[in-house]
Amino acid sequence: MQALVERFLDYVAVERGLSPNTHAAYASDLRSFSGWLQGRKLGTLNAVKREHILDYLMDQKESGLKTTSLSRRLVAIKVFFRFLQQENLMTANVAEVMDSPRLWKILPDTLTYKEVERLLASPAAKSKLYLRDRALLETFYASGLRVSEVAGLRVEDVHFDAGYVRCIGKGNKERVVPIGESARGALRVYLEGLRPQLADRHPEVTALFLTRASTALSRKTLWKMIKRYAHVAGITKRISPHTLRHSFASHLLANGAPLRVIQEMLGHADIATTQIYTHVDPARLKAIHEKFHPRA
Repeated sequence: MQALVERFLDYVAVERGLSPNTHAAYASDLRSFSGWLQGRKLGTLNAVKREHILDYLMDQKESGLKTTSLSRRLVAIKVFFRFLQQENLMTANVAEVMDSPRLWKILPDTLTYKEVERLLASPAAKSKLYLRDRALLETFYASGLRVSEVAGLRVEDVHFDAGYVRCIGKGNKERVVPIGESARGALRVYLEGLRPQLADRHPEVTALFLTRASTALSRKTLWKMIKRYAHVAGITKRISPHTLRHSFASHLLANGAPLRVIQEMLGHADIATTQIYTHVDPARLKAIHEKFHPRA
């Protein structure tokens, strides 16, 4: 796969005469994409589907990449795939009809209330890690935390009496986010019933959610876990940890929560970002129109 990337880079340098800066940008973007695909054991580009490209962009977004950089990466992928198709090196160009990844275009679908319930109920009680995984899913949906923030939670960050978790977000900024009774209950059961066993090898580890090896769960592991449980729950939408964050915000907004409050809980510096992450339920829009418009 990397050989094809290098072949393409030679082509754009010689045949198209791109500037050194553009060539360097293509090289960086495509090597990043190629490495991501190889990390997921996608050995050939013909095995790549549109969903893989979307997952890659979401992964980059979660890593802090700005929308402009995401747009540039998709452009590089589209030009690369077009080249491969022209050279008869690719059977179908799955990137051909993809739009520029404006933020709302690459966000995952919002889960319905019923889908959330199915997802939260998907860990099997007979599983040895049932208590941890159930607490994890409950925490994700109850708090709207980013995947990196959940991975970074420590035991001391959960304040049961006050009903909130403390997290360190982007820019090393600390914020406090409320969590509901259901999530607190699942966390308490996990902390009392399973975490002491998981921490047996390294009792000094302070991470809230642990692996069998007594280490903190990674972002990648959390990503895979949520995808796996979504499959168990029969959810066919494209889903990631960000799906639960997006659903958290959207469900709060749909039930009347002020946008400023949602902004605070999500940890957004700019309310414009919150407006993009959330969407207004059409039924709620209609109800507001009927209530307040003089000729409704």
